[in-house]
Amino acid sequence: MKKLLIIGITAVLMMAPLTASGGVRVLVAPSFGWGWYGPYWAPYPYPYGYYGYAPAAGTVKFDTSVKDAEVYIDGAYAGTVGQLKTMHLLAGSYDIEVRAPGRTQFEERVYVAPGKTVHLSPELRLQAQPQG
Repeated sequence: MKKLLIIGITAVLMMAPLTASGGVRVLVAPSFGWGWYGPYWAPYPYPYGYYGYAPAAGTVKFDTSVKDAEVYIDGAYAGTVGQLKTMHLLAGSYDIEVRAPGRTQFEERVYVAPGKTVHLSPELRLQAQPQG
């Protein structure tokens, strides 16, 4: 009895990191049959399959040659394009601005989906200098 209690407590403690992960639970593969399926012992066909964790973040990539342009996400400074070539953001909508001195400003509202990549190609054209 004591041995069974220790095994049960150990199993619960080992599963704790799985519940704390930042992922979204999705069905990875269906399975049918007899035997051990995840946390349950099923003496009958268990039609629920294997559930794994998919990432809860997406990626934003910048495709521009102006590497010293400043990036702002929802109005907050995030860094330069050269530093942030690729950004990992949680799923959701963001207002992204790219600014460079003497160039046009780029603004776009993007939706970042989990596990997907959003490619941004800001055209930061040189502004015309006033003749004086």
